[in-house]
Amino acid sequence: MKTQNFKNHARFVPLYHFGTVTLAVLIFIASVIHIFYSSDENFILSVLFALLCLTVVLAAFYSRIFSLKAQDRAIRVEEKFRYYLLTGKEMDPRLTIQQIIGLRFASDEEFVTLAERAVKEQLSGKEIKQSIQHWRGDYYRV
Repeated sequence: MKTQNFKNHARFVPLYHFGTVTLAVLIFIASVIHIFYSSDENFILSVLFALLCLTVVLAAFYSRIFSLKAQDRAIRVEEKFRYYLLTGKEMDPRLTIQQIIGLRFASDEEFVTLAERAVKEQLSGKEIKQSIQHWRGDYYRV
């Protein structure tokens, strides 16, 4: 597996991001268009098909969102525990979830200093990632 860094750490699954989502949206659009061209006899069926397609689009969207939220919660716990192991103290509660997610890529040597700097300078998750000198890859991100 390729070594991770700031430029290549984002995870894209082409079949999901470009295949499933695109197809679901296109089918939904086609089903809505079909409503306007359907006969009176098939109008209810066309509307039901459009609603089914909308359900598929929403399911695809929320399946991604829900898995990321669950993963973010796990990252928060892992990084708070890591901070405790390194310092013997609790992590500053002012750190946002986005900052904590950015910190997970920092090596142990720079993690604590970067966490303190993130609070003091109100760094965004992206700014934290850009500040990391020794990248610690996360190869299990959804």
